[in-house]
Amino acid sequence: MALKYSNKINKIRTFALSLIFIGFAIMYVGLLFKDIAWLMVVAMILGMIAILFSTLVYFWIGMISTKAVPIICPSCGKQTKMLGRVDACMHCDQPLTMDPELEGEEFDESYNSKKRKTEQ
Repeated sequence: MALKYSNKINKIRTFALSLIFIGFAIMYVGLLFKDIAWLMVVAMILGMIAILFSTLVYFWIGMISTKAVPIICPSCGKQTKMLGRVDACMHCDQPLTMDPELEGEEFDESYNSKKRKTEQ
């Protein structure tokens, strides 16, 4: 079974969406403790913080997405956005790179780290 790669923007959006659901779940758990007012309030506040944090993450990834390089995927032919030296297509998860030094190399997300750049 081959490794499945996914786009960085989609990973962060999925994280933000999961924060929303986690926040709602925490608030619903708080409703189970109606009799213990302080516990219900704490659960509601934690749930709201998770939802507010997801809003910040969505805003942050939106700002990053505007700076991402739009390219056409050679595999599926659809437009995708690329962050860093290596990324994956948003639609077909095809590994992509715009760095000529990495053409033909095995896909590794560590190519995006600054530490790896200084080692080369």
